[in-house]
Amino acid sequence: MRHLRTRPYTPRTNGKAERLVQTSLREWAYARSYTSSEQRANAFHGWLHHYNWHRPHASLGYKPPISRITLNNVLGLHI
Repeated sequence: MRHLRTRPYTPRTNGKAERLVQTSLREWAYARSYTSSEQRANAFHGWLHHYNWHRPHASLGYKPPISRITLNNVLGLHI
């Protein structure tokens, strides 16, 4: 993850950021036990790919976030 700042006094943006943090803690960081921080960090990339490309999101009609992008070449980026 990288640190991004949200604009002050924007509850909608802050709520989205907080939701991502909660979900990542629940589904990636503490979903299983890791033997080291390095192992946990290596698992993050796979989880993030799943989160953006495959995991259904209720707020998006049970579609993954990538479905919101309408560029034709985006699907070529899928690994």
